[in-house]
Amino acid sequence: QVQLVESGGGLVQAGGSLRLSCAASGSIFRSNNRMGWYRQAPGKQRELVASITTSGSTNYEDRVTGRFTISRDNARNTVYLQMNSLKPEDTAVYYCTLLLFATSHDYWGQGTQVTVSS
Repeated sequence: QVQLVESGGGLVQAGGSLRLSCAASGSIFRSNNRMGWYRQAPGKQRELVASITTSGSTNYEDRVTGRFTISRDNARNTVYLQMNSLKPEDTAVYYCTLLLFATSHDYWGQGTQVTVSS
């Protein structure tokens, strides 16, 4: 069974930084996949913030480009989201996901709250 465990959320002032981590259990991390971070703010739809494939190809939502960086450590089965220059509109619950290409199955973490105060 695959488990994704997020950490690193919290409260930060506008302009500050946070780094989210997501640790994946099992050997699935080494299968061809795409890891991603979604977020959902109150009253809004969940949106993809950033993603990274096994080979390291990345993609970012326009509003975070230049401020957020996604990376992965395949040896540690972990994906990271470095968030700089945070804005109050970045406030949301952030979810880690793993899309396994072989099965098109999506795995989700439990979410971690990020709150940016103005």
